[in-house]
Amino acid sequence: MPRPRETKWHRHGRMTDVQQEPDDAPPQPFAPDAGSWQEVADRLKLDEHGLLAAVAQQWDTGEVLMLAWMDAEALRRTLETGRATYWSRSRQEYWVKGDTSGHVQHVRSVRLDCDGDAVLLGVDQVGAACHTGDRTCFDADLLLDRTTDGDHA
Repeated sequence: MPRPRETKWHRHGRMTDVQQEPDDAPPQPFAPDAGSWQEVADRLKLDEHGLLAAVAQQWDTGEVLMLAWMDAEALRRTLETGRATYWSRSRQEYWVKGDTSGHVQHVRSVRLDCDGDAVLLGVDQVGAACHTGDRTCFDADLLLDRTTDGDHA
């Protein structure tokens, strides 16, 4: 079995050594202790409903899969279990992606944005990310595409 890669990451301006699992290893959850979890929770800027946007992205290709919502508890559960856990605004309950559909999101990374009001999840997506059965929730309506050659005037 290959050794985990060593990577460096910035945390509040400091470089830190981190052991990263090889690509074929299952993602390892992060079980924050009470102090480090409180440090994360203190940085969250939740909206008036107590939520922040959570964007799920395929970790190795960068493909944007879906947008969902998390509160602090959903984020804590995601970090502890390594499975994407969201807050359903319509059902007013937590849901773990894939528990009913089998379309699991194994979380490989979680990044808090600079304002603390959104997170980016790097995931291994198993099956469709969208509830419609599409690979991504962003397949349906292309509103603008300036990625092809041609006159854009």
